[in-house]
Amino acid sequence: MKANVDFGFVGGTYTFETPVLGAQASATLLGGYGSNSTTLAGTLSGQLATPLGAVPFSRFDSIDSSIIAFGDLIPMYQMKWNAAVNNFMTYVTGDIPVGAYQSTRLANLGTGHWAIDAGGGYTYFDEKAGHELSAVLGFTYNFINPSTQYQSGVDMHLDWGASQFLTKQWQVGLVGYLYQEIGCDSGSGDRVGCFQSRVVGVGPQVGYIFPIGDKMQGYLNLKAYGEFANENRPAGWNLWLTFNLSPAAATPPTPTRPMFTK
Repeated sequence: MKANVDFGFVGGTYTFETPVLGAQASATLLGGYGSNSTTLAGTLSGQLATPLGAVPFSRFDSIDSSIIAFGDLIPMYQMKWNAAVNNFMTYVTGDIPVGAYQSTRLANLGTGHWAIDAGGGYTYFDEKAGHELSAVLGFTYNFINPSTQYQSGVDMHLDWGASQFLTKQWQVGLVGYLYQEIGCDSGSGDRVGCFQSRVVGVGPQVGYIFPIGDKMQGYLNLKAYGEFANENRPAGWNLWLTFNLSPAAATPPTPTRPMFTK
């Protein structure tokens, strides 16, 4: 199986002026548009039991599927607290299944089911030394897919990043994630049992902060992940390019976590 997915997310964030429980609160809505080209080639072989004895059989098939369309909508609510070099964050997000999806199609850009995700994160940032270390832990509850009557189990995901600011503008470091399903798949459409999945990714990152006019700043971040230790889930590599536009701030923006879907 081989899949090539090129996808772009566009998000808008509103930050509330009045603190909520002493935290800076914000609401975000993400939407995406892109392409998915997937090829599956395989051989099925075995034996058929007949009155005359076992009869061997073998069949090879290849399926190509491509689509260019919109993906699901992803709302998110965050609350952030700052205490000197220590920064804390909590969030709740989800998946609204409005993207292109058909259970009979190999390539899709939507998940086909609702999901809700919540978690928290910590960032250590020493502005003088330029050290930054971040980690976000979250859990996702997946609702049943009405087209397949299949429900994925609860999954846990840990995203982390460590970087050094070489200057006030340039940042280099490492990033990684762990995706581990801790619940079992279920539903009347489940034909494979518990089927817990896992994948680990790690790779380099580079970031650049630059002014845009007198009141705005831009932030470019490039991350590359190589995946391994996969189980019941494909592994490969992926590249994320992020551009963030925000009012000029004294400190760089908090890294945002990637979204995962099973």
